[in-house]
Amino acid sequence: MTRPPLPPFTDETAREKVRLAEDGWNSRDAARVALAYTEDTQWRNRAEFPRGRAEAQAFLERKWAKELDYRLIKELWAHDGNRIAVRYAYEYHDDSGNWFRAYGNENWEFAADGLMQRRYASINEHPILERERNFRWPLGRRPDDHPGLSDLGL
Repeated sequence: MTRPPLPPFTDETAREKVRLAEDGWNSRDAARVALAYTEDTQWRNRAEFPRGRAEAQAFLERKWAKELDYRLIKELWAHDGNRIAVRYAYEYHDDSGNWFRAYGNENWEFAADGLMQRRYASINEHPILERERNFRWPLGRRPDDHPGLSDLGL
């Protein structure tokens, strides 16, 4: 199985890879998203360190069970060879209706087949009011005409 675009990345293919990742995560389909990672993938996500595709999928299932109405925007920061760095922001609410915006950076490393073998995330979040939300498209893929992070001043 391959997961194009494949490394080494160009500006165009790195941007495509970032958008595909954003689209996948916005689906909130943990089983489908997990298929973008190698069987032995290694993650760092806050204080969790999933190892392997099954642990990554379980992590995503837990995440989206508590981060409701999750919407994400990713933006390419840099790339070289088989590595991509992104910055991102996402908004969600908890089961009490409290809204949050999270900001972060991720460093990705890909295997030759285009599957992500390493994902290191650094994340900060803060509460926001519902009226402060910026990500208001219908659940699922962000529309092509919706502003990105830089356009939103984030």
